[in-house]
Amino acid sequence: MIVTLTANPSLDRTVVLPAPLQVGDVQSADSAREDAGGKGINVARAIAAAGEDCLAVLPLAMGDPFDAALREAALRTQAVPVRGHVRANLAITDPAGVTTKLNLPGAELSADEAAAVIDAVVAASAGAGWLVLAGSLPPGVADDFYVRIMRAVRAAHGTAAPFIAVDASGPALACVVADGAPDLIKPNDDELGELVGMPLDGADTAAVLEVARSLVPARVGAALITLGSRGAVLVRADGAWLARPPRIQVRSTVGAGDSSLAGYVLAAMRGADHEERLRLAIRYGAAAASLPGTQAPTPADLPVGDVPVARLA
Repeated sequence: MIVTLTANPSLDRTVVLPAPLQVGDVQSADSAREDAGGKGINVARAIAAAGEDCLAVLPLAMGDPFDAALREAALRTQAVPVRGHVRANLAITDPAGVTTKLNLPGAELSADEAAAVIDAVVAASAGAGWLVLAGSLPPGVADDFYVRIMRAVRAAHGTAAPFIAVDASGPALACVVADGAPDLIKPNDDELGELVGMPLDGADTAAVLEVARSLVPARVGAALITLGSRGAVLVRADGAWLARPPRIQVRSTVGAGDSSLAGYVLAAMRGADHEERLRLAIRYGAAAASLPGTQAPTPADLPVGDVPVARLA
């Protein structure tokens, strides 16, 4: 089983424009859709669509409108009762696939609610193969919230604890790398650059690899670094690989990184080697980018083009 935590879920509203966004102008939209979102939810939806057992843990108030969208996603979930309602995020996409996002902060979690979330994740992780901690942290919790969860899970389950993957950014990711010893992190190049204090957005793979090597394996078991249309780099103690995506028609990049992580974890659960894990991550990320909104790709959505993998080190 795979368990995901979405500590700060969101109702994702996607607006599709017939032309590039014109700031300050009035524009008509071609279409709009709503999806139950948040990084952990996005990962869980892709994993469940592939037929794997997945449990999505999230804080959710009784009567929250988000519950209706979540039910449509047909996920197996464990909701932790809280008072505040789920935030709404807005993504605006143009015909070239350029996406503009507006993310709201989310409802504040009290100390008791945060503790209940940790307890729920610990209980849900019993017997799981992977635990995915993904997305931003809600107001009210400290930057080390993911580290606290990781320690609690490992203390409770010992050698039977699941592998732990973290997809976060900013101070939350910094805390995980400093004190959490995650089995996998999944930053994009910009988030990796922010972590180490140097710009990496658009940097060549040699620069990305050098930075990742400063973290792997000293602080992190492995790093899956997504590079958008340039593919992704997987760095482990025993090697590093670069994969290039097949050609697709980009419709929305929202959730593409989440789907990449889902593809990696799916391949890992199925016993695939490191190159195949990277290939499936690329296919899932490309599939998500070819779909509107934050739809979770299914195996039928995966592109069939070649995904070349080259060993970097």
